[in-house]
Amino acid sequence: MKIVVAYSGGLDTSVLLLWLKEKYHAEIIAYCADVGQGDELDGLEAKALSTGASKCYIGDLKEDFAANYIFPMIQANAVYEGRYLLGTSIARPCITKGMMDIALKEGADAIAHGATGKGNDQVRFELSAASLAPHVKCIAPWRDAGFRKQFPGRSEMIAYAETHHIPIKASMKKPYSMDRNLLHISFEAGAMEDPWYDATTPADRDMYVLSVSPEEAPDKPEYIEILFEKGNAIGLKHDDLCAILGALGDVQSTGEQDGYSLFTPYGIMRVLNLLGGRNGIGRVDIVENRFVGMKSRGVHETPGGTMLLAAHRDLETLVMDREAMHIRDSLIPKYAQLVYNGFWFAPEREAIQALVSETQKTVSGEVRLKLYKGNVMQAGRRSPHSMYSEAVATMEGGQEEAYNQDDATGFIALNALRLKASARQAK
Repeated sequence: MKIVVAYSGGLDTSVLLLWLKEKYHAEIIAYCADVGQGDELDGLEAKALSTGASKCYIGDLKEDFAANYIFPMIQANAVYEGRYLLGTSIARPCITKGMMDIALKEGADAIAHGATGKGNDQVRFELSAASLAPHVKCIAPWRDAGFRKQFPGRSEMIAYAETHHIPIKASMKKPYSMDRNLLHISFEAGAMEDPWYDATTPADRDMYVLSVSPEEAPDKPEYIEILFEKGNAIGLKHDDLCAILGALGDVQSTGEQDGYSLFTPYGIMRVLNLLGGRNGIGRVDIVENRFVGMKSRGVHETPGGTMLLAAHRDLETLVMDREAMHIRDSLIPKYAQLVYNGFWFAPEREAIQALVSETQKTVSGEVRLKLYKGNVMQAGRRSPHSMYSEAVATMEGGQEEAYNQDDATGFIALNALRLKASARQAK
């Protein structure tokens, strides 16, 4: 038997890799999707092989993740339950597709994942897998009674890893779990399971990876200008852009346009993450409703995504037709729910995405953001497709040809007609 395991090198996947090999007497192929977790990938292949894998694939999905998952979701302005920017949710279909490509290439009998039976990720992985390769079996060790009996908690897993000389970052002192990708990093479990626990104090200062606290952010505001084309960010303008690129090390401009430096979607996210992070932007502490039915508390850092969403939404106010915007907005909760619940490859998500894409044809232009101590402030927007008319909107006189205020009398009378009828009916 041959099994492809979704492998991160963390506690859960390191333990289950060896457990699967022993239980199924199988050849284990480790698969790690590089979706922007940074130095977490260092030494991963050697670790996987030493833990028991016959092969380890590290799929470079950073550009794919940014262009084909993050950016379409930003076009839809998707936010789950009004607060969560879906950082973990949107990575799962991307990872599953990469893993399935390897499973099909290797002729694997099954794929396996380390998602627990209490979480959302099990659903996201397996629904995505069902959409991509329904004939490949999915194995979920956390839904195996034997696995749970052997590992009733994280302490047993930590002990197992230590016994088998598997290096891990988790400890009994800080047992919270972390999930990082290009869009965000999340912290759950351990101390985070108490919804009254305050994760903003200096005691947890070292927990955060992508951002400083708003209190520690610079006392001077910072500006960034973002160039959009059909709903996607394509360029950036910043006074210190060269220094930022030097600090990142892996991002280069692909050209220039109208005074903006152009970047790939991955480059856009990297720069915005750095800028947002150093200004304390994108931290959120939430209790969310999991698809499986329970509530869960988590702390998230989403600096670049928070900025990108704010800029995109601001530009839309200038260029989108009111009714088209309202129809699209009415679908945001449903779209976000589909992403959160694992239905990225479902026909209904693709249908909504087609509508979203149609609304983005005129969402081109520039947005200026002001960043200050955890806040993203809109500081200007302009576009060749602007629907704003100063002549129509002005409060000054002399523009009667553009807008005749007398016309509002009939407009109000017609809209009041049914209200008057209802009022008479109620008497």
